[in-house]
Amino acid sequence: MTPKRKQRLMLVALLVLGVSASVALALRAFQENLQAFYSPKQIAAGEAPADKTIRVGGLVLKGSLQRKPGNLQVSFDVTDLAKTLRIEYEGILPDLFREGQGIVAIGKLEQDGAFRATEVLAKHDENYMPPEVSDALQQAHNEGVGATPTTQQP
Repeated sequence: MTPKRKQRLMLVALLVLGVSASVALALRAFQENLQAFYSPKQIAAGEAPADKTIRVGGLVLKGSLQRKPGNLQVSFDVTDLAKTLRIEYEGILPDLFREGQGIVAIGKLEQDGAFRATEVLAKHDENYMPPEVSDALQQAHNEGVGATPTTQQP
């Protein structure tokens, strides 16, 4: 093999190695930042990982919102019409947050079973519900549990 061919082969090998390393790092970063969605029923069944950031959604149960006086701590129950999950959050709730409405909370499921949210997202209009929440409610309804969801996805 001539020295010029050896040099080209070495250049191609380094290029392939560099691209492979870049793809591996990108996939690892993507995997670490991925937030899976779980319904309260899936969390009750033990499908959700503890100490990993996940998304939980459902309808806020009427009468379940509790505020602690003097600070921004709130807790409320979220249901998928099959199971209920208690969510604890410290911060300002979105303006559209109401009992009986669909929400998605982002946070971690603690070892003690409590879900501590770092962010709460509320639906933005009368007809929209996050697809994951809508699917979880529809699945619970199809299994014969609970009432028909009051909102539908356009």
